[in-house]
Amino acid sequence: MEFTPVLRSELLKIRTLRSLVGGLCAVLLSTVLFSALAGADSGGPDFDPLFTVFFGVAFGQIAAIAFGTTAVAAEFRGGALRATLTAVPRRGRWFAAKAVAVGAPVLVVGLLTGGVSLAVGKAVVGEKADLTWGEEVRGVVGCGLYLTLMALLAAGLTAVLRSGVATLSLLIPFLLIVSFVIGDMSDSLADLLPDRAGQVVLHRTWDGSFGPWTGLAVTALWAAAALAAGVWSVRRRDA
Repeated sequence: MEFTPVLRSELLKIRTLRSLVGGLCAVLLSTVLFSALAGADSGGPDFDPLFTVFFGVAFGQIAAIAFGTTAVAAEFRGGALRATLTAVPRRGRWFAAKAVAVGAPVLVVGLLTGGVSLAVGKAVVGEKADLTWGEEVRGVVGCGLYLTLMALLAAGLTAVLRSGVATLSLLIPFLLIVSFVIGDMSDSLADLLPDRAGQVVLHRTWDGSFGPWTGLAVTALWAAAALAAGVWSVRRRDA
């Protein structure tokens, strides 16, 4: 089977699963809500107007990770993967289609989320949100790309672990706890973490080793490594 019909079937799976559609909606709603709350409480000597406007991405990424995890984990329940691979024997082609089917919707929703967060955040912060046009574009595009990469990271890891519960049990505590602990212990090591590196694009100023786009490149390497491990697992292990 050619790649296009495989991709079409994977996109159809996502559209027909309410949990996945709800996950995409949660990306938008949680990001905008927490960005608005952060904007209402903005101020202080360390105030960063760009990060304040996009503060909710730290919470929206949880929904993006849940989306990527659920989309892949569904294949490992009830023999679904065996049925899929019967129709698409080329496992690498199927997994590539699955990755695109996960990444494309998150990218679209992520860019929309970035635009809405920018508008809502600026309205709440008011005159203190003195962002340049370049910073606004960087924030919106960076928001979309970062959320996409985190969803793909989760998708690849789920293919390796073959369990949505295991993936979320690993990634969520890492983002909410471990990343901050490592950051307190070593700033240089924290710069290499996927969340810390990727979110540099959402800051006006930064003190780390990477800039906005090199930081996203680090996150992209994490996502690529997870996807590579995922396709290896799908190819080598029994369905």
